[in-house]
Amino acid sequence: MTSVARALAEARTRGIASLDAQLLLARVLATTRTGLIANDDRVLSDDELRRWTDLAARRAESEPVAYLLGEKEFCGLMLEVRAGVLVPRPETELLVDWAADLLHGQTRHPTVLDLGTGSGAIALALKHRFPQAIVTATDASPVALAVARSNAARLGLDVELLAASWWDGLKTRRFDLVVANPPYVAAGDPHLVALRHEPLEALVSGADGLEALTMIARDAVDHLDPDGWLLLEHGFDQGAAVRALLEAAGMAEIATRGDLAGHERVTGGRRRPAR
Repeated sequence: MTSVARALAEARTRGIASLDAQLLLARVLATTRTGLIANDDRVLSDDELRRWTDLAARRAESEPVAYLLGEKEFCGLMLEVRAGVLVPRPETELLVDWAADLLHGQTRHPTVLDLGTGSGAIALALKHRFPQAIVTATDASPVALAVARSNAARLGLDVELLAASWWDGLKTRRFDLVVANPPYVAAGDPHLVALRHEPLEALVSGADGLEALTMIARDAVDHLDPDGWLLLEHGFDQGAAVRALLEAAGMAEIATRGDLAGHERVTGGRRRPAR
């Protein structure tokens, strides 16, 4: 017989983090983490044990907990996620917070564009915080767009979703604010082994990781209203390179914000006003 306590202990011996194991077992048993702890002598039924064994084995192979649960919390919103869609990261909330600083206090209807939206995390978080904003989100992946549409419908958030790769398909449209968390990992980066379950196209961007960031920065001015802002998430060691890209694109007020660990994570700039 396998009890809750034994199942969690065995998960630890397989290298599964305690929190991950508790979340997965709580889902199998239709309870909470608190419920697990309070009833750690509860014995799993044969069906529960089969489901738990499958989930534990997949987690031991580094499959993201979000895929196993089918959901991930981001900026207070519970989002559907599944294979083929990048799992939203906590550090991306820094991008949302900066965007919120720029949108705060605006009384009109600011236009916002989220390039490469994935699950819709950034676009939906901003629409949730600023209902008056007119938010558009794009992605080249049909799987990602389907998940984003599902999230938008379930949350009741009106976001325009378009099938497009970066600026393609947007023609002459301009926005007050453009945000993006594009792929920025270099091909061959050893960290990709641990990310093998997530879509490669949402992670890797050329030999140096700057391919997508370069394309977005290069044409940003053509899609920003005067004084419009562009905010880009990037790797912890890419801040200087992204600042150079924005400077080459003619942006002003270029700055970078770091995470709690002091790593540079988001760089932004404002389109120079027309003279």
